[in-house]
Amino acid sequence: MKAEGRSVPPGRQLALLEREVTSCRACPRLVEWRERVAREKRAAYRDWEYWGRPVPGFGDPEARVIIFGLAPAAHGANRTGRFFTGDRSGDFLFGGLHRTGFSDKAFSRTIEDDARLSGLWITAAVRCAPPQNKPTPAERDACLPYAARELDLLEAEVLVCLGAFAWDAALRLRNVRPKPKFGHGAEARAGDLTLLGCYHPSQQNTFTGVLTPPMLDAVLHRARELAGGGRPEHA
Repeated sequence: MKAEGRSVPPGRQLALLEREVTSCRACPRLVEWRERVAREKRAAYRDWEYWGRPVPGFGDPEARVIIFGLAPAAHGANRTGRFFTGDRSGDFLFGGLHRTGFSDKAFSRTIEDDARLSGLWITAAVRCAPPQNKPTPAERDACLPYAARELDLLEAEVLVCLGAFAWDAALRLRNVRPKPKFGHGAEARAGDLTLLGCYHPSQQNTFTGVLTPPMLDAVLHRARELAGGGRPEHA
């Protein structure tokens, strides 16, 4: 995914892409929902000023591993403006990222906590919070060009897909045929990327034991191995 002959540094291009992402209003249903949630709020967050816009990716611009999620949570990233920040899914994921040396913090509660990622970038297939956490195929397809450009700017080697939706979106991005089946720990080549499947750290999965901390850690350790190893900076 190395972009040759770039006149603008990758970090600057990522900043320009972030600006474009956060101003997007392409999908009327998602725009209406994200803004309504931001106005009405959850009672526990009534004093918050919700983000209420598309959420950009974040992390280490030199990442070799990318976490690829589904979409922002209505009262998580749609509130805080950062993926997996401010909800239980984020607590679970960042616990694993900290244990495996990808994050200097074991939590991600607000954008002001300044969580620093090393060798890792976090993004998602869809950038706006969808009703019932279910984007339509058309909404997915409208958003995927942003992910494609992110992948072009980063030099990652491994894409950790959180759930079947993210897995299928990644296969679509790389036009992989036939489509390999999603599963926890599944691996597939997609052009210059290795896809690595991981159950999504939703409460439905983590509260029922479908996804446990050791299971998450095993996938993250495997991602580091596939990306060339190296000593974890935050271990």
